[in-house]
Amino acid sequence: MTNATVVSEKWPYPTWIAHRGAGTLAPENTMAAFQLGAHYGYRMFECDVKLSADHTPFLLHDSTLSRTTNHTTLWGETSQTTAGVHAWDALATLDAGSWHSAAFAGEPLATLKAVALWCLRHQLMLNIEIKPTPGTGKETGQIVANEAATLWQGQAVQPLLTSFDIDALRSAKKAQPHLPRGLLLDSMPTDWLDTALDLDCVAVVCKHELWNQDHMTALKRAGLKALAYTVNTQQQVQRLLDLGIDGMITDRVDRFTPEAGATPHPHQG
Repeated sequence: MTNATVVSEKWPYPTWIAHRGAGTLAPENTMAAFQLGAHYGYRMFECDVKLSADHTPFLLHDSTLSRTTNHTTLWGETSQTTAGVHAWDALATLDAGSWHSAAFAGEPLATLKAVALWCLRHQLMLNIEIKPTPGTGKETGQIVANEAATLWQGQAVQPLLTSFDIDALRSAKKAQPHLPRGLLLDSMPTDWLDTALDLDCVAVVCKHELWNQDHMTALKRAGLKALAYTVNTQQQVQRLLDLGIDGMITDRVDRFTPEAGATPHPHQG
């Protein structure tokens, strides 16, 4: 029996997963976002993890610092914007909150370790998207998987590692084969299921609109779970539930109450 089969048969994760911590309500991938997502009742969070120049796994979606930090204010317009060329000590000085709103000014970038310890302390779960700086998939997959295995050592529920980057997932599998993996997709190539099975994945995570009954039937026949991103409307939720979806990643933590399935918060209608 494969690792994928064992995890799929004992699927430990909730249906609702908060995108980048709290969707769009807080600066993405920061501790403030996770804390806000938890305030809305979410028990599992998705985040993006890449490496600093000194191999510290930290949270950032983009390959560059331009969109979500004040790097130009701090370091000047001519500074390198690529996240992976800076050591963590330098990255830790950046403001990753002001871009979102004044209420979050000064919010720093977060390390995977800090988020993991917070999740473990509060008995919350994590979907770690391995998000390599281009060209570093193999290295990033190995280091992130090793870090996750150390942080969650002995825990009953392990983090779910996902990635669009095949090299990253293959490297994560080689480094820590016991950690559950999911294949991320933004299209459905003909070999999508074969790729997921080759990587011994427990799940496939794709754009919500890509799931149809044929894909779902093939996936479930193979014994894998189906997750979808980014699910933000009641109509999308209901369609996916009708198909048999196992997990939904949402920005609308203020709209959907995790314990109530697809039911919106009363004030949202």
